Amino acid sequence: MSTPFPVYIKACEHGRYVDLAAVAKRHAKLTCAPRVHLIVVENLIRHAVISGRDRAALDVAIRDLLEGTGSHPFHPYRVLLQDASGVPALLDIAALRDAALRVGRDPETITPVCPVDLVVDHSIRAEKTGHGSDRYNLTIEYEENAERFGFLRWAEGAFDRLSVFPPGNGIVHQINLERLTSGVVAQNGWIFPETLVGADSHTPMANGLGVLGWGVGGIEATAVMLGHPVDLLLPPVVGLELRGKPRPGLMTMDIALALAKRLRDFGVVGSCLEVFGSGLEHLSVEERATIANMTPEYGSTATLFPLDDMALRYLAATGRSEAAALAGWFLSRMPLLDKANDVNRRYARTLSIDLGAIMPAVAGPSLPHQCNPISNGFSTTRGEQSDILSDGDVVMAAITSCTNTSNPRAMIAAGLLARNAVESGLSVSPRIKTSLSPGSRMVSAYLRRLDLLSPLEKLGFAISGFGCMTCVGNSGELPDNVAKEIRTRKVNVAAILSGNRNFQGRIHPLIRSSYLASPPLVIAYALAGRMDIDLGSEPLATGSHGPVRLADIWPSDSEIEDALKQAAASLSKPSAPVREEWDALPAATGACFPWPSESNYLVEPRFSSSENRGAVLEGARALLLLGDNVTTDHISPVGRIAADSPAGRMLTHLGIPESRFNTYGARRGNAPLMRLGTFANPNVPNRLAGDRPGNWTRHHPSGAFMPIPDAASLYAADETPLIIVAGKQYGIGSARDWAAKGTRELGIAAVLAESFERIHRANLALVGVLPLQWDRPIELAGDEIFHIETAASDLFPGMPLQLRIETPSGSKTVSVICRLDTLNEVALWRGGGFLAQALARDPAEVVRGRAGL
Repeated sequence: MSTPFPVYIKACEHGRYVDLAAVAKRHAKLTCAPRVHLIVVENLIRHAVISGRDRAALDVAIRDLLEGTGSHPFHPYRVLLQDASGVPALLDIAALRDAALRVGRDPETITPVCPVDLVVDHSIRAEKTGHGSDRYNLTIEYEENAERFGFLRWAEGAFDRLSVFPPGNGIVHQINLERLTSGVVAQNGWIFPETLVGADSHTPMANGLGVLGWGVGGIEATAVMLGHPVDLLLPPVVGLELRGKPRPGLMTMDIALALAKRLRDFGVVGSCLEVFGSGLEHLSVEERATIANMTPEYGSTATLFPLDDMALRYLAATGRSEAAALAGWFLSRMPLLDKANDVNRRYARTLSIDLGAIMPAVAGPSLPHQCNPISNGFSTTRGEQSDILSDGDVVMAAITSCTNTSNPRAMIAAGLLARNAVESGLSVSPRIKTSLSPGSRMVSAYLRRLDLLSPLEKLGFAISGFGCMTCVGNSGELPDNVAKEIRTRKVNVAAILSGNRNFQGRIHPLIRSSYLASPPLVIAYALAGRMDIDLGSEPLATGSHGPVRLADIWPSDSEIEDALKQAAASLSKPSAPVREEWDALPAATGACFPWPSESNYLVEPRFSSSENRGAVLEGARALLLLGDNVTTDHISPVGRIAADSPAGRMLTHLGIPESRFNTYGARRGNAPLMRLGTFANPNVPNRLAGDRPGNWTRHHPSGAFMPIPDAASLYAADETPLIIVAGKQYGIGSARDWAAKGTRELGIAAVLAESFERIHRANLALVGVLPLQWDRPIELAGDEIFHIETAASDLFPGMPLQLRIETPSGSKTVSVICRLDTLNEVALWRGGGFLAQALARDPAEVVRGRAGL
């Protein structure tokens, strides 16, 4: 090394490591620091040593970090992608390679410098359900997505550090938990805690195994892949104490939903959660992962569980004995990370939860934190009765999502309940579309071993595929008579699913109310056929020998535990990924991707190099006036493309039949179409739409109502910048970069909101859109003109700004805050965003080597 060996770096048989105890002797705050802060400090020190920073400068950096002064570079070890976010991210890197070639540089210098794992899980749809439907749906997935998959096949060969799990294997976070995560890494002469970021908001599922990671937008994931550190403000850490033992029959999803309600009320946006307490002993790693998976629903950045003996046993039991041994050895050298030190940790705040007080629950009808005990029942206003449908009736029931299918206890409970229901003579109404889409093939293996697939199939819950499916809105069509009844009578029907999100219109455009529950409760509500039922007292239905209540068929805890022991062999090392069809796909070769001349899936990205200069905001108009809880599903839907939408009309113009439209998620490699798909959700709460769907708006200069992209084009023709005005929790939901990219493509210069969700705020900054926050909003009509006369060159993080609002009757000035939170974000905003700046520089210099770490 070029600098003296720092006193807090030690050598061992595995290489070098940061001795946190030695660091704590020089920085006393570390002695009682949360694990999150210890891991961040370790990362800072290790990379500072690798880059040759002297000890004095490093000590200053550690002190500043612990005192919360400024932002600091954080280098995640690994990047996690799924296909919906991964394809556009890798397309951006492919386009940068072309840019390098155009200026005479070696394009292969533009390449991921850290391990990248991509799982294809977002494109499969539940078009068919029932026995054998998984094969049918996988075949359709390959047919419709051949161009995207061909690009990923090229990427596998072009990028050495990229590993792709093909379709039909499962969901990214579950595969990461069961196969990929190691807890501790030994590489290039160093041993250190594993860290990751993922271009999906549910990346914190890895926190259940003690790995610090969180969700980011695709652009930030691209930057990390190319060697840029995350610009990190040390997050406040909230201690989440779980105490007591769950009551008999309680599922982990019940705990997660209760936490969603409590933590949203408590307020944890921008914070990390760190879990401790006696209750941990009653939660398996898979159950911890279910709780951690719901992190974005809590509003937090991460939900870190300890890397403890239970986690080490899980690693060993799932075929990672070497990783378990290495992690155990490393933790023996890191007493500050040990669970025994939890009593000394100092958290910004602490919330204590008694697991024994939590009741079985369902959340809905449109937000994950709308949590209620199942004994309440969900009141619905019963309209005109029908032989087919009434308000509150269930028309879709799906055991779906890695949130719950990763949890063998929950899935076995569902299988046992299904067996008991079949033996009691119960069945599910044919009007209900039922499906089972596990997050890995391990699930089907142990359910088959226990002979529980058969009763699930008899109730309609046959495996329809291995992927996200209904959880992300890839739910396929409803039965024709059901869809017709909903459209004709405007019936408020319901979906029940074991997923993590239930935003209005997300699961299916005809279903206004969606509810989240554990897998056995999904089956219970499907058997009842309606949501306005008190499952604590009312019969589900009438069986062979009379009325059957939920308690009559609910499996006992001991029965579930016995089944878990029988399934142990199938829960060991996962089988090899299914790749035969994938490997048979034709794949281009070479350093640069051969862009197809005519494609409506893959269009070479064209990066705008426009910079933000002059005044911060000059003469902007409001394109949308929005309310609270605007989700990224509102901004950039992932589901089906409607024929009467701007994107649908574009595809029709290209001669593509509606049956081949596919989804917005599948077409994220087509920037022109994705611009048209921005705010395409008809449920956007836009007050400028009048009595029209929310994906319309009013173009105030003309007074005409029109689709949002058409209005944006008219404003662009007049060179009028645009602003969005919104309420609280703007951008809640998925970590989808096209929610920010599409905003930028519509010509929106700034978003003014009462509060932002973390990932979307960062995404806006990364694409060059200014996030502005105000605490005391004023009533707007939509015909105002907005000015901030401060020079863009004078902007700094958190700067208070004066927003002048011109109205037909005069002018008002209100105070707003610049929500560019770091100096790096300000610089990126001024330059028009990360990709624009990458293009402006020598493209071959985008990648910064990180010594393989």
